Amino acid sequence: MARQKGIIKLLGTVGDITFYKAKEGFLAREKGGVDKSRIMNDPNFQRTRENGEEFGRAGASGKMLRAAFRAVLLNSADSRMVGRLTRDMVKVIQADMVSERGKRNVINGDLALLKGFDFNINGKLSTTIYAPYTTTLDRAEGDVLVDIPAFVPVNMINAPSGTTHFKIEAAAADVNFNDGSFNVSNADTGILPYDAVETTAISLATTLPANSTEPIFLVLGVEFYQEINGEKYVLKNGVYNALQLIEVNKA
Repeated sequence: MARQKGIIKLLGTVGDITFYKAKEGFLAREKGGVDKSRIMNDPNFQRTRENGEEFGRAGASGKMLRAAFRAVLLNSADSRMVGRLTRDMVKVIQADMVSERGKRNVINGDLALLKGFDFNINGKLSTTIYAPYTTTLDRAEGDVLVDIPAFVPVNMINAPSGTTHFKIEAAAADVNFNDGSFNVSNADTGILPYDAVETTAISLATTLPANSTEPIFLVLGVEFYQEINGEKYVLKNGVYNALQLIEVNKA
């Protein structure tokens, strides 16, 4: 590593030298690492290739799950969610006790490890909604329900400052991790006032194809709004909205 001097600072690569900015200032270093063709063919890098295949599979599987829940993720995901989900997908794959190393996958892994995953680390469901809820999943009929007894919003929801309204939402999806296809069904309460008046009992009903043979995922979340001049706006661009994977059911 060498430090760049002079008035003009370089960024990028020239020949075998890479110029970059770090907290120490503008630096330069010679390109290093093992040649790609060697990694792909040398028997000594067999484990590296296997790890790479499984990591890639974890990333692809996470992308499929995100695609299924895209509608509810738009306002309820932090900037590092993709990396965190991929890391947990790697754990799912590593729990595959059937396939050979390098060929392990999420279908033969332990998808239940994803239960409790918060898509927004800045707004965890467990510290946002204190109202109890129950879930019901009927594969034969395709019915997936989330039931929440009546509650007082200001007592049972930890809302950020400025909140005037909120919305609770649920989404269920079955995902085919082989071809990336999925079915998804969403339900929500509509926008409700954040006050001291008890709500009615809430039942969020979603419906998937009957007798699905794919893994089924259920998420529950809450969005916060602020009313200004009669219009309701997502509060602070959704930075505190919570969304959690509350159930994972493998056929």
